[in-house]
Order: sequence, then C-alpha cells, then structure tokens
Amino acid sequence: MVLPLYLFTLIFVAGPLLYVVALSFATPAQGSGVDWIFTVENYKKIFEPVYFNTFVQSFKLAITSTVLISLIGYPMGYYISRLGEAGKKRAMLLLMLPFWINSLIRMYGWIIILQKKGVLNHVLKLLGLIDKPLSLLYSYQAIVVGMIYVLLPFMTISVYSSAEKLDWSLMEAARDLGASRMKAFWDIAFPLTRPGLLTGIILTFIPSMGLFFIADILGGNKIVLVGSLIQEQMTRGSNWPFAAALAVVLMIMTTLMIMLYRRLTNMKKLEGIG
Repeated sequence: MVLPLYLFTLIFVAGPLLYVVALSFATPAQGSGVDWIFTVENYKKIFEPVYFNTFVQSFKLAITSTVLISLIGYPMGYYISRLGEAGKKRAMLLLMLPFWINSLIRMYGWIIILQKKGVLNHVLKLLGLIDKPLSLLYSYQAIVVGMIYVLLPFMTISVYSSAEKLDWSLMEAARDLGASRMKAFWDIAFPLTRPGLLTGIILTFIPSMGLFFIADILGGNKIVLVGSLIQEQMTRGSNWPFAAALAVVLMIMTTLMIMLYRRLTNMKKLEGIG
C-alpha cells in the first residue's frame, strides 16, 4: 500500500531536487540552454558582492519580519486560546479569511492603502497628524508590512495550537501560591507554548527569504531578494545553472533552520524529562 507513496515521492520530490542539484554544477551554454560540463563556478559566483549582498539583504529582511511577526502573532495566538468556543471559532474564521483571496490581489490592495493618495495618508491628514502625504509605498517599510500581513497567520495559528493545549489549572495554582500574573506567564505559560513559537518562527522566516513578489509589488524592485534573483536568472538572464545554485544554497539554509528547530525542541523535551 505504501508503494504508490514511495513512487510519488521519488518522481515528484526526490527527482526534481536531484535534477536541481545536478543542474547547479552544469555550465550555461552560449545564448541559452545548458552544457552538462561539471563546474563549481556557479557557487563561486554567489560570493561576488552583488549577489552575496542579496543574500545578506534577504537575511536581514527575514529577521526583521520574523521578529515583528513574533511580537504581534504570539500575543494574538495566546489571546485567542483564552477565548470561549464561540470566540475561538470567530477569531479563527477571521484569521483564515485572507487565505481565500489570492496573495497578489491582497498585495495590490496594500498599494491602494499605502500610496500617496491612498487610504492611510487620507486618514492621517483628516486626523491632522501630517501636512503632506508620506512616501510609504515602494520602500523597505512597505515590504516589511507586506511580509507581516502575509505571514502573520502562520505564527498566530502555530502559537494558538500550542496554547490551546495548555493546562490552565497550572496558571491558577501558580497564582494561588503567590506568583504574579506576569511571573506565572513567564515561568509556566511561555515555556509550554515555546514549541508553537518556534514552529511559527520556522514557518515565517523560511518563506520570507523567497517571497519575491512582495518586494516587487510593494518595494518597486528597490530591494532584491534571493527569490527575485532566481526568477531573474531563469527568465531574463537564461542562466538556469546559476539559478539552480542559488536555489540549492537557499535549500541548505532552510534545512539548517529546520535542524536547529529540531535540536531546540529536543533540548526542551529533555529538560522537561529532567
């Protein structure tokens, strides 16, 4: 019964991955196409300043987005878990509604909000907070806002699924023994919901390295991410081996993040057993 699953995994998962790895060591042909001549020049090219800075910039943006998403998403997920059954259903419905709309359409909606004649500037002028429209669109801040908007549900749901399983009687016992509300949270609730937080970090950090369409739409191509670079090499540059090398390096970074996550969760399990 498991044979079809193995065949599917080999053909549609392992096969393409192995092809990408092999392609990353190929030589781009003149004009277009690929010459299957082994070379490591594609990987050496990544360390050229113009391409290496793209990785650094993508990494910084991913860290910034993940930190902000954690600061917003963790309290949201924790708060939703404390609601009643009806409140949980309504909150989760509102959280899942954006997934029913195409991401590109939602990003164009942010253009309407952030542009100089957009909704946000109009509201700020009505409140008397600004005299002239702010240049919010096509900036680093606009990209961060787009990242938060797209990836926030992943963090919130991860924290919610972890906090929902929390035994709240432990919190009540800590309060009865004299602990303050904050002390009880940091000593009991936060350690028990930390796996959900770590899962949310993985689910937000990894995609934010490659969500190039957000940078293209809200950043106006001013900030180039690794995903944008891969797309450019495959379409305009016709350099598929270099694009494959970029994808392999990104895949290695993703694997290292997952390994770090598993190591941290295993350490927490051992601490709990101890």
